[in-house]
Amino acid sequence: MTVLEYIDLFSQWSVPLMILTIILWAAYKRVPMYESFVTGAKEGFDVAVMIIPYLVAILFAIKIFEASGAFEDIKLAAGWAMERVGLGDYRESLDLIPLALTKPLTGGGARGVMVEIFDKHGPDSFLGKTASIMMGSTETTFYILSVYYGSIQIKKIRHTLHACLIADAAGIAAAVVVGYLLYG
Repeated sequence: MTVLEYIDLFSQWSVPLMILTIILWAAYKRVPMYESFVTGAKEGFDVAVMIIPYLVAILFAIKIFEASGAFEDIKLAAGWAMERVGLGDYRESLDLIPLALTKPLTGGGARGVMVEIFDKHGPDSFLGKTASIMMGSTETTFYILSVYYGSIQIKKIRHTLHACLIADAAGIAAAVVVGYLLYG
């Protein structure tokens, strides 16, 4: 067998072996496995039911934002501002704005926007690579806040939202700068 075949074999059996190890360790410690599993599943279901209103609110806000045409308006305003500053060929780069605005709201929606960028410009293009960097350097801020704070029923998020949005803005800016440095 070659090294790649050993790696493939290890990869194939790693998860089942890990599960078997957990089961054997629980049996060794005399943990009531089935009861523990059912209790954990029940708690997970309770958390899922508790955060549904927060998730519905986030999805509703995203659909309103998309249907209103706000992405196109923001792209036009950003293009006008970039033109006034004197940036050169900026029009193609404006396709990154919907990704930057969608990523703090939803990871799945942002993935869809990134796939659209891939379809339009190609995954190996400047925009495709910069979009990939942007996906990795930002977070789904509103989703995370709604899920985590909603699950423990915190109503006042205080400074968390501001800190997260500043971190997202820094990640977006860094992604664009790194994209231009590496691929521009």
